[in-house]
Amino acid sequence: SNLMNCFHCRLYNHNNLTTSCALRGHRRHLSLHRHRERGKEGQVLHRSKRGWVWNQFFVIEEYTGPDPVLVGRLHSDVDSGNGNIKYILSGEGAGTIFVIDDKTGNIHATKTLDREEQAQYTLTAQAVARDTNKPLEPPSEFIVKVQDINDNPPEFLHGPYYARVAEMSNVGTSVIKVTATDADDPTYGNSARLVYSILQGQPYFSVEPQTGIIRTALPNMDREARQEYDVVIQAKDMGGHMGGLSGTTQVKITLTDVNDNPPKFAQGVYAMAVSEDKVPGEEVGRLKARDPDLAENGLVDYRILEGDGMNFFEITKDSETQEAVVKLKKPVDFETKRSYTLKVEASNPHVDPRFATWGPYKDTTIVKISVEDADEPPTFMAPSYNFEVEENAPAGTLVGRVHAKDTDIMNNPVRYMIPRYTDLEEFFTINTEDGIIKTTRPLDREAQSWHNISVSAAEIGGHHQDAKVRVNIKVKDVNDNAPEFATQNEVLVCENVNSTASIFVIRKGFSRLSQDVYHLPIEINDNGVPPLSSTNTLIIRVCSCDSKDTILSCNVEPFILSAGLSTGALIAILACIVILLAIVVLFVALRRQKKEPLIVFEEEDIRENIITYDDEGGGEEDTEAFDIATLQNPDGANGFLPRKDIKPELQYPMRPGLRPIGNSVDVDDFIKTRISDADNDPTAPPYDSIQIYGYEGRGSIAGSLSSLESVTTDSDLDYDYLQSWGPRFKKLADLYGTKDSADDNS
Repeated sequence: SNLMNCFHCRLYNHNNLTTSCALRGHRRHLSLHRHRERGKEGQVLHRSKRGWVWNQFFVIEEYTGPDPVLVGRLHSDVDSGNGNIKYILSGEGAGTIFVIDDKTGNIHATKTLDREEQAQYTLTAQAVARDTNKPLEPPSEFIVKVQDINDNPPEFLHGPYYARVAEMSNVGTSVIKVTATDADDPTYGNSARLVYSILQGQPYFSVEPQTGIIRTALPNMDREARQEYDVVIQAKDMGGHMGGLSGTTQVKITLTDVNDNPPKFAQGVYAMAVSEDKVPGEEVGRLKARDPDLAENGLVDYRILEGDGMNFFEITKDSETQEAVVKLKKPVDFETKRSYTLKVEASNPHVDPRFATWGPYKDTTIVKISVEDADEPPTFMAPSYNFEVEENAPAGTLVGRVHAKDTDIMNNPVRYMIPRYTDLEEFFTINTEDGIIKTTRPLDREAQSWHNISVSAAEIGGHHQDAKVRVNIKVKDVNDNAPEFATQNEVLVCENVNSTASIFVIRKGFSRLSQDVYHLPIEINDNGVPPLSSTNTLIIRVCSCDSKDTILSCNVEPFILSAGLSTGALIAILACIVILLAIVVLFVALRRQKKEPLIVFEEEDIRENIITYDDEGGGEEDTEAFDIATLQNPDGANGFLPRKDIKPELQYPMRPGLRPIGNSVDVDDFIKTRISDADNDPTAPPYDSIQIYGYEGRGSIAGSLSSLESVTTDSDLDYDYLQSWGPRFKKLADLYGTKDSADDNS
């Protein structure tokens, strides 16, 4: 055959473990070997040995023998056994895990294999010439699979488990499903086939062997009897048979509550007591019906079903403690009734319909309440008292009597008193033993017609508890006031009318100029007992009226004042006059405060005071034309120039070290010195004045500034040097400089 040669896979048995080759049904090469077989007729049959192409080997995991495990043998048809062929192995684990004998083709595993780490290895085998390494056949790829053994126990990855199921659940109620996993190969053998069983928790719960679902196994499991159960579940591989590996997990199962219990009072009769001095709303006592259920299943409501105390007591519920609170609804009196009975019911507001037939979910009890005697304050026989007394009655006059008594069994005597804050002026007094009220002095109805006081009563020897009652005392009127005019208003009478205001006028007329006011004494009598009278003076004023008897004026002033001016107008005129006078006075005061200047200059500009002469003078040599001495200050000769704005009584002495200014002193320094003297002179007034000096400096580079001493003409003078004298001479420099410039331009 021209087909290429193939490897053969040989089967062998080692330690009772069979390693096999998977044969592929495609024959590449036939190698005929005669095998003898005995047939039915005794003849020998011959069949040829075939060479098969393989693709996978198997090796058992976790082998711990002393020698390497023989995985299989490779053999090529071209191998004649003379050692000229060399077998080569490559791929996953080649040379480290798997090694090959290059002469025989035997493959061994040198390390222990774990299927859970790697389940198979892909290798490549090839036959080459030993001397040339020339491939004799194409490479052939095969797989070595690690054969699983049961070396991993089942594991519950999500344990421990927590589950809840309602109490009183039916048998078979699903609680929870638990799941275990096995790392062994589920496709090979029973190493990963798990079976569940319950190790702890019977007989209350059971588990399905195949699914791991836990179910209830007993009926009527009561949470109030037992609430929690610890269940242990086992998972075993190998189908649960002996020799299989197992794992366990814990499941904590809690029974949840349902309303399966009615409330129950611990006692059939409860005894309570209340003092008669308690006020409505105060607590009398508590009782509780216990319900072992939880949350809303254990809520209890209370109510009074019947009893002679239904009108005097009420029941509320404390939501925190679930207790019934008995409170006083109305005041009780020990002397009237000393005990009461109530029938109280406790019930569940939420009833589970599944357990409604287990009811009734309610209970009743009897509450007996006894009334205790208390030391109560005395009680007045009336809620209030009203008395009358005549005014001006003498001190000690009886007003009335109040009465109070002790309602307690002791019936102690009572002491009375009037609190002073209700009778500040102490018009009344009370007898402390019998409660008789009397006056302390005469009362005046016209000053106060009613007196509202309080009377307190307290037990003698008691706990100082007192009761108060209102006493209203009316002062009765007697005829003790003579009649008089209600008001002192004047009566106005027109001077030309015969009668006004029921006053009969005897005259025919009146004259306001002669008399405008009349005083008429009138006697007034009343009809009281005894009758009283008084004389009052009626003032009658004569007024001016018009033709319709309308009063125009009742005063004399209108004849004097200008007609037609109202009072408001007169006030406005007077205010204007006052304002004008104030303005005038202010103006005069300001004028007096204003000071006149001490040296008066004429209004015209001094530059305009130029006198023009037609004749030409002889200069300084000419002493007849005018006296030049008049241009100088005659007081300047002695070196001291007095102030001209005032006439000082004493000459201000020169400062120490100050001497007369010489001719060589600079003009600027001279002016500064004089200004300083003027500023520091204490005898000078605080306003500006003019200093007049008759001195002109000599020896300066500028020379004399006076035109009287100049022998040159204006055209010969040069004033440019004024620009260098500083800011004090700037104005002068501008005047003369402007003039020179104008002359030059002309």
